[in-house]
Amino acid sequence: MSATPPSLLAELQSRLAELLRNGPAADIERNVKALLAQAFQRADLVTREEFDAQLERLARLQQRVEQLEKLLAERT
Repeated sequence: MSATPPSLLAELQSRLAELLRNGPAADIERNVKALLAQAFQRADLVTREEFDAQLERLARLQQRVEQLEKLLAERT
């Protein structure tokens, strides 16, 4: 799944807000924001920090597996 760049989301939100401010559509704006928030929540997106932390954890685990494989090979 590809993540949408934050700048694109900000631009989309600002354009929607500008369009909706010029009419009696404040309720629609709130509904669109709520729908977008729900869609992003369901998409299971993670922050860059969370992603990088998981990459580091994976690298450490991969090193540990290699160490254990080497130890096992030495014992056989």
